[in-house]
Amino acid sequence: MSRATTALPGDPLPKGAPPGGRRAVAMWSTGVAVYFVAVIFRTSLGVAGLDAAGRFHVNASALSTFSILQLLVYAGMQIPVGLLVDRLGTKKVLCLGAVLFTAGQLGFAFSPSYGTALASRALLGCGDAMTFISVLRLGTRWFPARRGPFVAQLAGLVGMAGNLVSTLVLARLLHGLGWTPAFAGSALAGVVVLVLALLFLKDHPEGHEPAPSPHQGAAYVRRQIAEAWREPGTRLGMWVHFTTQFPAMVFLLLWGLPFLVQAQGLSRATAGELLTLVVLSNMAVGLVYGQVVARHHAARLPLALGTVAATALVWAMTLAWPGAHAPTALLLALCVVLGACGPASMLGFDFARPANPPERQGTASGITNMGGFIASMTTLLAIGVLLDATGDDYSIAFSAVFVLQALGLTQILRLRGRAARRERERLVASRVETVHVPAA
Repeated sequence: MSRATTALPGDPLPKGAPPGGRRAVAMWSTGVAVYFVAVIFRTSLGVAGLDAAGRFHVNASALSTFSILQLLVYAGMQIPVGLLVDRLGTKKVLCLGAVLFTAGQLGFAFSPSYGTALASRALLGCGDAMTFISVLRLGTRWFPARRGPFVAQLAGLVGMAGNLVSTLVLARLLHGLGWTPAFAGSALAGVVVLVLALLFLKDHPEGHEPAPSPHQGAAYVRRQIAEAWREPGTRLGMWVHFTTQFPAMVFLLLWGLPFLVQAQGLSRATAGELLTLVVLSNMAVGLVYGQVVARHHAARLPLALGTVAATALVWAMTLAWPGAHAPTALLLALCVVLGACGPASMLGFDFARPANPPERQGTASGITNMGGFIASMTTLLAIGVLLDATGDDYSIAFSAVFVLQALGLTQILRLRGRAARRERERLVASRVETVHVPAA
Protein backbone atom coordinates (compact mmCIF):
# COMPACT_ATOMS: atom_id res chain seq x y z
CA MET A 1 0.00 0.00 0.00
CA SER A 2 1.50 3.33 -1.04
CA ARG A 3 1.36 6.36 1.16
CA ALA A 4 1.60 10.01 0.19
CA THR A 5 4.27 12.00 1.93
CA THR A 6 4.77 15.70 2.37
CA ALA A 7 7.28 17.28 0.02
CA LEU A 8 8.64 20.77 -0.17
CA PRO A 9 9.89 22.62 -3.24
CA GLY A 10 13.45 21.57 -3.98
CA ASP A 11 13.06 18.03 -2.57
CA PRO A 12 13.68 15.09 -4.89
CA LEU A 13 10.56 13.91 -6.70
CA PRO A 14 9.04 11.25 -4.42
CA LYS A 15 7.94 7.90 -5.79
CA GLY A 16 4.33 7.97 -6.90
CA ALA A 17 4.22 11.76 -7.29
CA PRO A 18 2.01 13.17 -10.06
CA PRO A 19 3.92 13.15 -13.36
CA GLY A 20 3.18 16.62 -14.72
CA GLY A 21 3.72 16.93 -18.45
CA ARG A 22 1.55 18.11 -21.33
CA ARG A 23 -1.62 16.35 -20.21
CA ALA A 24 -1.28 17.91 -16.77
CA VAL A 25 -0.96 21.33 -18.40
CA ALA A 26 -4.06 20.67 -20.50
CA MET A 27 -6.16 19.58 -17.50
CA TRP A 28 -4.93 22.43 -15.35
CA SER A 29 -5.55 24.94 -18.13
CA THR A 30 -9.16 23.78 -18.42
CA GLY A 31 -9.71 24.37 -14.71
CA VAL A 32 -7.92 27.71 -14.81
CA ALA A 33 -10.14 28.83 -17.69
CA VAL A 34 -13.13 28.48 -15.36
CA TYR A 35 -11.33 30.52 -12.71
CA PHE A 36 -10.35 33.13 -15.31
CA VAL A 37 -14.00 33.76 -16.21
CA ALA A 38 -15.01 33.79 -12.55
CA VAL A 39 -12.51 36.60 -11.89
CA ILE A 40 -13.86 38.61 -14.84
CA PHE A 41 -17.33 38.38 -13.32
CA ARG A 42 -16.09 39.03 -9.77
CA THR A 43 -14.25 42.22 -10.72
CA SER A 44 -16.81 43.49 -13.23
CA LEU A 45 -18.31 45.79 -10.59
CA GLY A 46 -14.94 47.50 -10.20
CA VAL A 47 -15.37 49.20 -13.58
CA ALA A 48 -19.11 49.67 -13.13
CA GLY A 49 -19.27 51.10 -9.61
CA LEU A 50 -20.20 54.64 -10.63
CA ASP A 51 -22.68 53.29 -13.21
CA ALA A 52 -24.24 51.01 -10.59
CA ALA A 53 -24.66 53.93 -8.17
CA GLY A 54 -26.57 55.85 -10.82
CA ARG A 55 -28.57 52.87 -12.10
CA PHE A 56 -29.82 51.80 -8.66
CA HIS A 57 -29.79 55.29 -7.04
CA VAL A 58 -27.61 54.30 -4.05
CA ASN A 59 -24.99 56.04 -1.87
CA ALA A 60 -21.45 54.87 -1.04
CA SER A 61 -22.48 52.52 1.78
CA ALA A 62 -25.16 50.85 -0.33
CA LEU A 63 -22.76 50.60 -3.27
CA SER A 64 -20.16 48.88 -1.10
CA THR A 65 -22.82 46.37 -0.04
CA PHE A 66 -22.65 44.81 -3.52
CA SER A 67 -19.03 43.83 -3.05
CA ILE A 68 -19.39 43.13 0.68
CA LEU A 69 -22.23 40.65 0.12
CA GLN A 70 -20.36 39.02 -2.74
CA LEU A 71 -17.24 38.62 -0.58
CA LEU A 72 -19.28 37.55 2.46
CA VAL A 73 -20.74 34.69 0.46
CA TYR A 74 -17.32 33.92 -1.01
CA ALA A 75 -15.60 33.84 2.38
CA GLY A 76 -18.41 31.90 4.04
CA MET A 77 -18.25 29.26 1.31
CA GLN A 78 -14.51 28.58 1.56
CA ILE A 79 -14.56 25.80 4.16
CA PRO A 80 -17.68 24.11 2.72
CA VAL A 81 -16.13 24.28 -0.75
CA GLY A 82 -12.85 22.86 0.56
CA LEU A 83 -14.75 19.95 2.07
CA LEU A 84 -16.68 19.43 -1.17
CA VAL A 85 -13.48 19.40 -3.21
CA ASP A 86 -11.89 16.87 -0.85
CA ARG A 87 -14.99 14.68 -1.05
CA LEU A 88 -16.43 15.09 -4.57
CA GLY A 89 -13.35 16.04 -6.58
CA THR A 90 -12.48 19.03 -8.72
CA LYS A 91 -14.62 18.54 -11.81
CA LYS A 92 -18.00 18.42 -10.09
CA VAL A 93 -17.29 21.45 -7.92
CA LEU A 94 -15.88 23.53 -10.78
CA CYS A 95 -18.86 22.77 -13.01
CA LEU A 96 -21.31 23.68 -10.26
CA GLY A 97 -19.38 26.91 -9.69
CA ALA A 98 -19.56 27.78 -13.39
CA VAL A 99 -23.34 27.29 -13.42
CA LEU A 100 -23.79 29.55 -10.38
CA PHE A 101 -21.50 32.43 -11.35
CA THR A 102 -22.89 32.49 -14.90
CA ALA A 103 -26.44 32.66 -13.55
CA GLY A 104 -25.36 35.45 -11.19
CA GLN A 105 -23.78 37.51 -13.96
CA LEU A 106 -26.82 37.07 -16.17
CA GLY A 107 -29.15 38.02 -13.33
CA PHE A 108 -27.09 41.14 -12.64
CA ALA A 109 -27.49 42.17 -16.28
CA PHE A 110 -31.29 42.15 -16.08
CA SER A 111 -31.78 43.22 -12.44
CA PRO A 112 -34.51 45.87 -12.30
CA SER A 113 -33.86 46.87 -8.70
CA TYR A 114 -31.17 47.11 -6.03
CA GLY A 115 -32.52 44.05 -4.20
CA THR A 116 -32.44 41.72 -7.20
CA ALA A 117 -28.98 43.01 -8.11
CA LEU A 118 -27.77 42.15 -4.60
CA ALA A 119 -29.19 38.63 -4.91
CA SER A 120 -27.43 38.20 -8.26
CA ARG A 121 -24.06 39.27 -6.82
CA ALA A 122 -24.54 36.83 -3.94
CA LEU A 123 -25.18 34.00 -6.42
CA LEU A 124 -22.11 35.07 -8.38
CA GLY A 125 -20.02 35.04 -5.20
CA CYS A 126 -21.21 31.52 -4.40
CA GLY A 127 -20.10 30.21 -7.77
CA ASP A 128 -16.85 32.17 -7.70
CA ALA A 129 -16.03 30.62 -4.32
CA MET A 130 -15.88 27.18 -5.92
CA THR A 131 -13.18 27.98 -8.46
CA PHE A 132 -9.83 28.87 -6.91
CA ILE A 133 -9.66 26.08 -4.32
CA SER A 134 -10.59 23.63 -7.08
CA VAL A 135 -7.76 24.94 -9.26
CA LEU A 136 -5.26 24.61 -6.39
CA ARG A 137 -6.41 21.03 -5.81
CA LEU A 138 -6.10 20.32 -9.53
CA GLY A 139 -2.50 21.53 -9.41
CA THR A 140 -1.58 19.23 -6.50
CA ARG A 141 -3.19 16.25 -8.27
CA TRP A 142 -1.50 16.75 -11.64
CA PHE A 143 1.92 18.31 -10.80
CA PRO A 144 4.72 17.25 -8.41
CA ALA A 145 4.98 19.17 -5.13
CA ARG A 146 8.17 20.98 -6.17
CA ARG A 147 6.10 22.75 -8.83
CA GLY A 148 3.47 23.81 -6.29
CA PRO A 149 4.52 27.44 -5.62
CA PHE A 150 5.01 28.25 -9.29
CA VAL A 151 1.75 26.58 -10.37
CA ALA A 152 -0.17 28.43 -7.64
CA GLN A 153 1.35 31.80 -8.59
CA LEU A 154 0.62 31.08 -12.26
CA ALA A 155 -3.02 30.43 -11.37
CA GLY A 156 -3.11 33.77 -9.58
CA LEU A 157 -1.54 35.42 -12.63
CA VAL A 158 -4.26 34.00 -14.89
CA GLY A 159 -6.84 35.31 -12.45
CA MET A 160 -5.32 38.77 -12.71
CA ALA A 161 -5.52 38.45 -16.49
CA GLY A 162 -9.24 38.05 -15.92
CA ASN A 163 -9.15 41.28 -13.95
CA LEU A 164 -7.36 42.90 -16.87
CA VAL A 165 -10.09 41.77 -19.26
CA SER A 166 -12.67 43.24 -16.90
CA THR A 167 -10.78 46.53 -16.70
CA LEU A 168 -10.13 46.90 -20.44
CA VAL A 169 -12.77 44.95 -22.36
CA LEU A 170 -15.82 44.97 -20.11
CA ALA A 171 -15.37 48.66 -19.31
CA ARG A 172 -15.46 49.49 -23.03
CA LEU A 173 -18.48 47.25 -23.61
CA LEU A 174 -20.26 48.88 -20.69
CA HIS A 175 -19.75 52.39 -22.00
CA GLY A 176 -20.27 51.41 -25.63
CA LEU A 177 -23.25 49.04 -25.46
CA GLY A 178 -24.81 49.83 -22.12
CA TRP A 179 -25.44 47.91 -18.91
CA THR A 180 -27.61 44.97 -19.99
CA PRO A 181 -25.84 44.03 -23.26
CA ALA A 182 -22.40 44.23 -21.62
CA PHE A 183 -23.20 42.03 -18.63
CA ALA A 184 -25.45 39.61 -20.52
CA GLY A 185 -22.91 39.25 -23.31
CA SER A 186 -20.10 38.52 -20.87
CA ALA A 187 -22.20 35.74 -19.32
CA LEU A 188 -21.68 33.72 -22.53
CA ALA A 189 -18.06 33.16 -21.46
CA GLY A 190 -19.37 31.23 -18.45
CA VAL A 191 -21.31 28.88 -20.74
CA VAL A 192 -18.18 28.24 -22.83
CA VAL A 193 -15.95 27.26 -19.88
CA LEU A 194 -18.71 25.11 -18.39
CA VAL A 195 -18.89 23.07 -21.61
CA LEU A 196 -15.08 22.75 -21.69
CA ALA A 197 -14.97 21.48 -18.12
CA LEU A 198 -17.79 18.99 -18.68
CA LEU A 199 -16.17 17.56 -21.81
CA PHE A 200 -12.46 17.51 -21.00
CA LEU A 201 -11.63 17.94 -17.32
CA LYS A 202 -10.27 15.00 -15.27
CA ASP A 203 -9.67 15.12 -11.53
CA HIS A 204 -6.34 13.25 -11.53
CA PRO A 205 -4.00 11.18 -13.74
CA GLU A 206 -4.64 7.47 -14.21
CA GLY A 207 -3.04 5.49 -11.43
CA HIS A 208 -3.02 8.45 -9.05
CA GLU A 209 -6.47 8.11 -7.58
CA PRO A 210 -6.67 9.44 -4.01
CA ALA A 211 -6.93 6.83 -1.29
CA PRO A 212 -10.56 6.28 -0.28
CA SER A 213 -11.42 7.86 3.04
CA PRO A 214 -14.48 7.18 5.17
CA HIS A 215 -16.96 10.05 4.99
CA GLN A 216 -19.15 10.00 8.05
CA GLY A 217 -21.27 13.09 7.76
CA ALA A 218 -20.82 15.68 10.46
CA ALA A 219 -18.03 13.72 12.15
CA TYR A 220 -15.95 13.81 8.95
CA VAL A 221 -16.55 17.54 8.53
CA ARG A 222 -15.54 18.31 12.11
CA ARG A 223 -12.43 16.15 11.85
CA GLN A 224 -11.27 17.73 8.58
CA ILE A 225 -11.70 21.27 9.86
CA ALA A 226 -10.21 20.57 13.29
CA GLU A 227 -7.14 18.78 11.94
CA ALA A 228 -6.47 21.45 9.32
CA TRP A 229 -6.90 24.28 11.85
CA ARG A 230 -4.68 22.52 14.38
CA GLU A 231 -1.73 22.93 12.03
CA PRO A 232 0.14 26.23 12.69
CA GLY A 233 0.99 26.35 8.97
CA THR A 234 -2.70 26.54 8.06
CA ARG A 235 -3.32 29.41 10.46
CA LEU A 236 -0.15 31.23 9.40
CA GLY A 237 -1.20 30.84 5.77
CA MET A 238 -4.61 32.30 6.56
CA TRP A 239 -3.11 35.36 8.28
CA VAL A 240 -0.57 35.92 5.49
CA HIS A 241 -3.46 35.85 3.03
CA PHE A 242 -5.50 38.14 5.30
CA THR A 243 -2.76 40.75 5.63
CA THR A 244 -1.48 40.88 2.07
CA GLN A 245 -4.46 40.50 -0.26
CA PHE A 246 -7.04 43.04 0.80
CA PRO A 247 -5.43 46.44 -0.10
CA ALA A 248 -5.35 45.58 -3.80
CA MET A 249 -8.65 43.70 -3.69
CA VAL A 250 -10.48 46.70 -2.21
CA PHE A 251 -8.83 49.03 -4.73
CA LEU A 252 -9.65 46.90 -7.77
CA LEU A 253 -13.00 45.55 -6.69
CA LEU A 254 -14.72 48.83 -5.90
CA TRP A 255 -12.97 51.86 -4.39
CA GLY A 256 -9.98 52.42 -6.68
CA LEU A 257 -11.87 54.11 -9.50
CA PRO A 258 -13.89 56.47 -7.24
CA PHE A 259 -10.73 57.33 -5.27
CA LEU A 260 -8.75 58.20 -8.38
CA VAL A 261 -11.59 60.14 -10.02
CA GLN A 262 -13.22 61.90 -7.07
CA ALA A 263 -10.31 62.32 -4.65
CA GLN A 264 -7.40 62.65 -7.08
CA GLY A 265 -9.18 64.50 -9.88
CA LEU A 266 -8.24 62.10 -12.67
CA SER A 267 -10.38 61.34 -15.68
CA ARG A 268 -12.06 57.95 -15.87
CA ALA A 269 -9.75 56.98 -18.73
CA THR A 270 -6.61 57.79 -16.74
CA ALA A 271 -8.01 56.06 -13.65
CA GLY A 272 -8.70 52.98 -15.77
CA GLU A 273 -5.10 53.00 -16.96
CA LEU A 274 -3.87 53.07 -13.36
CA LEU A 275 -6.13 50.14 -12.46
CA THR A 276 -4.64 48.32 -15.44
CA LEU A 277 -1.17 49.06 -14.05
CA VAL A 278 -2.11 47.31 -10.79
CA VAL A 279 -3.09 44.22 -12.78
CA LEU A 280 0.06 44.27 -14.95
CA SER A 281 2.24 44.71 -11.87
CA ASN A 282 0.46 41.79 -10.24
CA MET A 283 1.18 39.55 -13.21
CA ALA A 284 4.86 40.49 -13.35
CA VAL A 285 5.43 40.18 -9.60
CA GLY A 286 3.57 36.86 -9.54
CA LEU A 287 6.04 35.31 -11.95
CA VAL A 288 8.97 36.57 -9.85
CA TYR A 289 7.55 35.43 -6.51
CA GLY A 290 6.67 32.00 -7.88
CA GLN A 291 10.19 31.40 -9.19
CA VAL A 292 11.85 32.74 -6.04
CA VAL A 293 9.81 30.57 -3.65
CA ALA A 294 10.19 27.48 -5.85
CA ARG A 295 13.98 27.83 -5.50
CA HIS A 296 14.23 29.33 -1.99
CA HIS A 297 11.41 28.14 0.25
CA ALA A 298 12.63 30.28 3.15
CA ALA A 299 11.86 33.42 1.13
CA ARG A 300 8.11 33.06 1.73
CA LEU A 301 7.87 35.10 4.92
CA PRO A 302 10.35 37.87 3.97
CA LEU A 303 8.46 38.41 0.71
CA ALA A 304 5.12 38.59 2.52
CA LEU A 305 6.35 40.97 5.22
CA GLY A 306 8.18 43.14 2.70
CA THR A 307 5.01 43.48 0.65
CA VAL A 308 3.00 44.52 3.72
CA ALA A 309 5.61 47.12 4.68
CA ALA A 310 5.85 48.57 1.16
CA THR A 311 2.07 48.76 0.82
CA ALA A 312 1.65 50.54 4.17
CA LEU A 313 4.43 53.02 3.37
CA VAL A 314 3.15 54.04 -0.06
CA TRP A 315 -0.47 54.25 1.10
CA ALA A 316 0.59 56.47 4.01
CA MET A 317 2.51 58.77 1.68
CA THR A 318 -0.43 59.01 -0.73
CA LEU A 319 -3.05 59.72 1.93
CA ALA A 320 -0.86 62.18 3.86
CA TRP A 321 0.25 64.18 0.81
CA PRO A 322 -0.17 67.87 1.74
CA GLY A 323 -1.50 69.06 -1.62
CA ALA A 324 -5.01 68.66 -2.98
CA HIS A 325 -3.90 65.73 -5.14
CA ALA A 326 -0.99 63.33 -4.85
CA PRO A 327 1.57 63.63 -7.68
CA THR A 328 1.29 61.27 -10.62
CA ALA A 329 4.59 59.57 -9.76
CA LEU A 330 3.28 58.66 -6.31
CA LEU A 331 0.02 57.28 -7.73
CA LEU A 332 2.04 55.21 -10.19
CA ALA A 333 4.17 53.88 -7.32
CA LEU A 334 1.02 53.06 -5.34
CA CYS A 335 -0.42 51.03 -8.19
CA VAL A 336 2.84 49.16 -8.78
CA VAL A 337 3.12 48.25 -5.09
CA LEU A 338 -0.54 47.23 -4.89
CA GLY A 339 0.24 44.83 -7.73
CA ALA A 340 2.45 42.84 -5.35
CA CYS A 341 -0.42 42.19 -2.94
CA GLY A 342 -2.00 39.38 -4.96
CA PRO A 343 1.23 37.37 -5.39
CA ALA A 344 2.08 37.92 -1.72
CA SER A 345 -1.31 36.53 -0.69
CA MET A 346 -0.58 33.37 -2.71
CA LEU A 347 2.34 32.73 -0.35
CA GLY A 348 -0.25 31.87 2.30
CA PHE A 349 -1.02 28.65 0.42
CA ASP A 350 2.70 27.80 0.46
CA PHE A 351 2.49 27.69 4.27
CA ALA A 352 -0.73 25.66 4.36
CA ARG A 353 0.15 23.18 1.59
CA PRO A 354 3.10 21.39 3.26
CA ALA A 355 1.30 21.44 6.62
CA ASN A 356 -1.51 19.15 5.42
CA PRO A 357 -1.72 15.75 3.65
CA PRO A 358 -3.29 15.47 0.17
CA GLU A 359 -6.68 14.38 1.48
CA ARG A 360 -6.97 17.60 3.50
CA GLN A 361 -5.64 20.09 0.94
CA GLY A 362 -9.05 21.42 -0.07
CA THR A 363 -10.11 22.12 3.50
CA ALA A 364 -6.78 23.76 4.39
CA SER A 365 -6.87 25.89 1.23
CA GLY A 366 -10.41 26.96 2.09
CA ILE A 367 -9.35 28.13 5.54
CA THR A 368 -6.40 30.01 4.07
CA ASN A 369 -8.45 31.61 1.33
CA MET A 370 -10.96 32.95 3.85
CA GLY A 371 -8.36 35.29 5.29
CA GLY A 372 -7.96 37.84 2.52
CA PHE A 373 -11.64 37.91 1.66
CA ILE A 374 -12.69 38.52 5.27
CA ALA A 375 -10.20 41.40 5.39
CA SER A 376 -11.44 42.74 2.04
CA MET A 377 -15.07 42.55 3.11
CA THR A 378 -14.34 44.34 6.38
CA THR A 379 -12.37 47.10 4.66
CA LEU A 380 -14.95 47.61 1.91
CA LEU A 381 -17.61 48.15 4.57
CA ALA A 382 -15.40 50.42 6.70
CA ILE A 383 -14.48 52.63 3.73
CA GLY A 384 -18.10 52.99 2.63
CA VAL A 385 -19.28 53.90 6.13
CA LEU A 386 -16.41 56.34 6.69
CA LEU A 387 -16.98 58.03 3.34
CA ASP A 388 -20.62 58.66 4.20
CA ALA A 389 -19.72 59.80 7.74
CA THR A 390 -16.96 62.20 6.67
CA GLY A 391 -18.46 63.67 3.51
CA ASP A 392 -16.29 61.62 1.15
CA ASP A 393 -12.96 62.18 2.92
CA TYR A 394 -10.91 59.42 1.29
CA SER A 395 -7.85 60.05 3.49
CA ILE A 396 -9.79 59.09 6.60
CA ALA A 397 -11.73 56.30 4.92
CA PHE A 398 -8.68 54.54 3.47
CA SER A 399 -6.90 54.68 6.84
CA ALA A 400 -8.91 51.54 7.66
CA VAL A 401 -6.25 49.69 5.65
CA PHE A 402 -3.65 50.27 8.39
CA VAL A 403 -5.85 48.81 11.14
CA LEU A 404 -6.31 45.53 9.29
CA GLN A 405 -2.61 45.35 8.38
CA ALA A 406 -1.60 45.81 12.02
CA LEU A 407 -3.95 43.03 13.15
CA GLY A 408 -2.69 40.60 10.54
CA LEU A 409 0.96 41.42 11.13
CA THR A 410 0.58 40.70 14.84
CA GLN A 411 -0.80 37.23 14.12
CA ILE A 412 1.88 36.44 11.52
CA LEU A 413 4.67 37.26 13.96
CA ARG A 414 2.96 35.20 16.68
CA LEU A 415 2.64 32.05 14.53
CA ARG A 416 5.77 32.08 12.39
CA GLY A 417 8.09 30.23 14.81
CA ARG A 418 5.58 27.51 15.64
CA ALA A 419 4.78 26.89 11.97
CA ALA A 420 8.49 26.71 11.02
CA ARG A 421 9.23 24.13 13.73
CA ARG A 422 6.27 21.98 12.73
CA GLU A 423 7.26 22.12 9.07
CA ARG A 424 10.83 21.04 9.84
CA GLU A 425 9.57 18.11 11.95
CA ARG A 426 7.26 16.94 9.19
CA LEU A 427 9.95 17.22 6.53
CA VAL A 428 12.42 15.14 8.58
CA ALA A 429 9.78 12.50 9.25
CA SER A 430 8.85 12.41 5.56
CA ARG A 431 12.45 11.88 4.47
CA VAL A 432 12.99 9.14 7.02
CA GLU A 433 9.84 7.38 5.88
CA THR A 434 10.88 7.64 2.23
CA VAL A 435 14.24 6.02 3.04
CA HIS A 436 12.85 3.12 5.11
CA VAL A 437 9.67 2.17 3.20
CA PRO A 438 10.68 -0.64 0.78
CA ALA A 439 9.77 -0.37 -2.89
CA ALA A 440 6.56 -2.16 -3.91
